[in-house]
Amino acid sequence: MRVTHICVVSELTPVSIGRVGVTAIKKAPVDGQVKVTRLGMWGDVQADRANHGGAEKAVYAISSSEMAWWENELGIELPPGTWGENLRVEANVDDFIIGSRYRFGTAILEVTGCRNPCRTFEYYRDDPGWIKRFLAHGKSGTYFRVKDPGEASAGDSLEELFVPSHGVSVGAWFRNKTDYFETLGKSHRAGEIELASYLTKHFPNHLKETL
Repeated sequence: MRVTHICVVSELTPVSIGRVGVTAIKKAPVDGQVKVTRLGMWGDVQADRANHGGAEKAVYAISSSEMAWWENELGIELPPGTWGENLRVEANVDDFIIGSRYRFGTAILEVTGCRNPCRTFEYYRDDPGWIKRFLAHGKSGTYFRVKDPGEASAGDSLEELFVPSHGVSVGAWFRNKTDYFETLGKSHRAGEIELASYLTKHFPNHLKETL
């Protein structure tokens, strides 16, 4: 599963919504070895770390085929980094199982979940119906936490190290969270995976108390 591009922020874009006033969604490819830290790719910025970053959303990946689909759908070019992704991957990252781990260069990444489209993304796209359109398509890309920091470069592959047995993919969770509360909760309680807080906040209270 080859990573064709590594992208980091190219400029901060002012926005008139949200609590920060800027977004770091606009990214661009970089060459050579890049450090992979607990908070993501070296040189990247998370403008609103509470909602759009932090250790549980340190690295964001999108499939190359998915972006090609959107280019055809929208009739525009979408260069690597356009939607805030850190990695363009020659694999369907929405099929990655939550909690799976991958070696990337010398770093180890762990799948935490999906991107939830927000008002900032819609504002940046300048499309008032963008959130609904993105949700309806049913594919979001994948967030990773960095289990072990290291270094990587474009052209390196994501080498599968571990896949948990629960079978819930990022895309399945994105399309219908309520079907998977019990399954993911059981896997978390068994110590097979460590659920991210941005996933567990959607759990009903009686299940949150068991995690």
